Amino acid sequence: MKIRPDHRNLSYSGRIDWTNPEEPVFVFPCTSVGMRFTGGTLRIQVRNCSAYWDNYLGCILDGRQSALKLPREGTAVLEIPVEETGKKEHEVLIFKRQDACHEVAFLGAELAEGAELLDMPKKPGRRIEVYGDSVSTGEVSEAVDYTGCEDPEHNGEYSNSWYSYAWMTARKLGAQIHDIAQGGIALLDGTGWFHAPDYIGMETAWDKIHYHPELGGISGWDFEKYTPQAVIVAIGQNDSNPKDYMAEDYCGEMAVRWRQHYGQFLKNLRSRYPLARIICITTLLYHDEAWDRAIGQVVSELGDAGVTQYTFKRNGKGTPGHLRIPEAEEMAEELAAYIESLHVFEQDSSVTGNWKDGDNNGTD
Repeated sequence: MKIRPDHRNLSYSGRIDWTNPEEPVFVFPCTSVGMRFTGGTLRIQVRNCSAYWDNYLGCILDGRQSALKLPREGTAVLEIPVEETGKKEHEVLIFKRQDACHEVAFLGAELAEGAELLDMPKKPGRRIEVYGDSVSTGEVSEAVDYTGCEDPEHNGEYSNSWYSYAWMTARKLGAQIHDIAQGGIALLDGTGWFHAPDYIGMETAWDKIHYHPELGGISGWDFEKYTPQAVIVAIGQNDSNPKDYMAEDYCGEMAVRWRQHYGQFLKNLRSRYPLARIICITTLLYHDEAWDRAIGQVVSELGDAGVTQYTFKRNGKGTPGHLRIPEAEEMAEELAAYIESLHVFEQDSSVTGNWKDGDNNGTD
């Protein structure tokens, strides 16, 4: 039984390219498609386009998680074993574990003959959005033997957005998530680590679906398709490359310029989401506290009561490497509690009214 990507009983989440309804393209981490079905067969067809690293999709079938390796280029049919446990119904979530080191098109699924594709539960009304770097993507999160240590050598196999603090926070809140995060990205073009040596910053990527030049054309995002009540901005750690100017000369020209651009970025988000609560953070990953001071100054000078800064108990002092699962859990616990304390999901109902269920679900 063939299931087309635009079937109404599929449940999608994330900033997805729907230019071709038969080939929705997943770019950002945490982007997913879920389905409930009967029968003992499940195959999915995908097409991958890779810029670097080995690429994997995440799969959670009946509560058990696995990683599905993708070809570097081209189409593949991936067989997902369905255990015979006596259950008549199964539920699966297929999701993007990694950032724009690759883009993958979901081309449909195949079930056993006579199987049924069942309705999925309604999505929660709570919605968050995250703008961040590799920590927000869950990069190297599964290397738990290196908790509190530098990263091991890897080629993408340890990265898993399910274990990012971002998605953990969303699950603790019972919220949907759009995770606009890219490993190595800083705020400004020409800084950070992403797309060296022609570094691309969040100022360029934040309002796009496609933003990686090596993976095709650049295209914008329609902000009418998803309206979060809480927006997390986790930028300010990769910005110290190639020069840690905020730490070296806080009042210098480059530092002043960064603070101006950070303030404008927050204003840009506010223009898109007039009613959202915007929360500015960095993470447990080692960095100079001058960046947190800069963020605090910008937030204070902005004079917007809906924009706040949160600093974690071990902010900038937790680990020299990427966050592993326990450290991401630590961040998520704190951040979810902070967001709940702001009562952001009790805002004006017009926020909820802006969400269109059909934008994230397939159609017949």
